[in-house]
Amino acid sequence: MKLEIKESQEELYKMLSEQKTASGKERVQALYLLKSKQVKSIAELVKILARKRITLQRWLRLYREGGISNLLLERKSTGRPPLITKEVREKLEKELEQPEGFKSYEEIRRHLEALEGIEVSYKVVHDTVHYKMKAKLKVPRPVGIKHDAEAEEEFKKNYRRP
Repeated sequence: MKLEIKESQEELYKMLSEQKTASGKERVQALYLLKSKQVKSIAELVKILARKRITLQRWLRLYREGGISNLLLERKSTGRPPLITKEVREKLEKELEQPEGFKSYEEIRRHLEALEGIEVSYKVVHDTVHYKMKAKLKVPRPVGIKHDAEAEEEFKKNYRRP
């Protein structure tokens, strides 16, 4: 294993205590163990750190390519792209603001399938609209069978607050 560690043993020890994340601490610890010659090979390092060989080789490659700063750089996984894109969400938001709106998430799902060509499940539509967009559906409250609209209007006209 040919790796020249530029930092001194004391610097690495100090860095070890300064690390905020567990992954950063592990990475610096790997360099420290190699620099202090407590381990002589990756196989020994695998046993001590309980990491796979390929992971340790990746860390050492990152260190070789860009030093300690590259090794400790936190990389964020991009993840899977959303099925309902930002542009489609913006269009949907405008349509939800209309007075007629949508009565159900299933209606939104069918609308997306027909106009945008996006086939998504009910759950995806519900999560996107309800949790991510924080939008409400335009559903009137249920009215009783015996409801009299004229009586309601009459009450509103004549009611005075005390």
